[in-house]
Amino acid sequence: MHQFHPTTLREYDIRGIVGETLGEADAEAIGRTFGTLVRRGGGSRVAVGYDGRQSSPALEAALVKGLNAAGVDAVRVGLGATPMLYYAEAVLDVDGGIMITGSHNPPDYNGFKMVLRHGPFFGADIQKLGQMAAAADWESGEGKVEQVEIEDRYVDRLLQGFDGPALKVGWDAGNGAAGPALEKLVARLPGEHHTLYTDIDSRFPNHHPDPTDEKNLADLKGLIADKGLDLGIAFDGDGDRIGAVDGQGRVIWGDQLLSILAEPVLEDVPGATIIADVKASQALYDRVAELGGEPVMWKTGHSLIKQKMKETGSPLAGEMSGHVFFAHEYYGFDDALYAAVRLIRALGRLGKPLAQLRDEMPDMVNTPEMRFQVDESRKFAVVEEVLERLESTGATVNRTDGARVNTADGWWLLRASNTQDVLVARAEAKDEAGLERLVAQIDDQLARSGVKRGPQAGH
Repeated sequence: MHQFHPTTLREYDIRGIVGETLGEADAEAIGRTFGTLVRRGGGSRVAVGYDGRQSSPALEAALVKGLNAAGVDAVRVGLGATPMLYYAEAVLDVDGGIMITGSHNPPDYNGFKMVLRHGPFFGADIQKLGQMAAAADWESGEGKVEQVEIEDRYVDRLLQGFDGPALKVGWDAGNGAAGPALEKLVARLPGEHHTLYTDIDSRFPNHHPDPTDEKNLADLKGLIADKGLDLGIAFDGDGDRIGAVDGQGRVIWGDQLLSILAEPVLEDVPGATIIADVKASQALYDRVAELGGEPVMWKTGHSLIKQKMKETGSPLAGEMSGHVFFAHEYYGFDDALYAAVRLIRALGRLGKPLAQLRDEMPDMVNTPEMRFQVDESRKFAVVEEVLERLESTGATVNRTDGARVNTADGWWLLRASNTQDVLVARAEAKDEAGLERLVAQIDDQLARSGVKRGPQAGH
């Protein structure tokens, strides 16, 4: 039997601090339990990949040992980005996949992202895995191990059907796991390409690999200005989230990116459903509708979005955090390298530079994501109290994921984080005065539930 540290079994993955809350015994138990689920589902093979962290090879070896002990074969694809493992799971003859990655967390973290039979493995699945391990509810057997070279095939697939223009592009891999595949990709793309930090270094010596935090894009902006580039693209630590910067050094946020990527997709698939999370701008939903698409607002979280895509037959979805999911001409998983290739293709189809597309977007003023610590036991209760108060006053409220409130000024959102003991708020308006009124509404609602917004970075 095996007991996991209670903090590690999260909504979308298993993640913790190596040597404190997560170790090789956990990796082995994950392999044994996941392998058991695969066997009971009639499967026998699981693809395994890992990111560039120092702790990853040892965790990978332990995971493989656990899979084998459950009588499941491990198909090792080695070091690479999370989407490379997702790709392996989609095209190889396997019944699931496990990626060992700490994503964009600090160097001492690591974790496991899982896919079972081409579908996301999350929420109740992860809790069940914990319960099975605690009860030693395991199959036994002797699985085999094989090594598969997938990186070149993956890069070939990224370029399949490429019809994009020769642009001048800057790339920042942030010393994360996407670096080696990125180098192979840019060598084959037309145009002029300049890369930063493509060597894998788990200490992240240059900047933190999280492209949604603007300070991490400073070097990329410098490169664009220095070389007079058309655009810049950045990846997170494990290559499943994208950041973009236009030729004038302006960040193109997740929802703005999606509004550009959606246009060629909606030309090919008229009337299609395009999904975005509750943090996305109203401007995106309006733009999708204007292009003849069906905009759908859904819950934040890559596993939840993938599930909703399958349900609605959506060809494209995205999140503010930079996860972009293409089912159009691709497999429906979040792949930042593929999203980058599609961005270049979209710029060719639309015949305009990224900076011009940014200029044509409505100017909204918005807050960065505001986060406040709140006791885990109060987290969801506060949101529920706010919803009840708002609905009793007849406010226009969307309950998809927390409370999203529309007013004449714009909208504000308050939701509980699935992964931490925090509440997250965001507001967007047409002007600063409207934004202040919206933020005042958030503060008022929080105060009524006894929560105070602490000092925030940026605002």
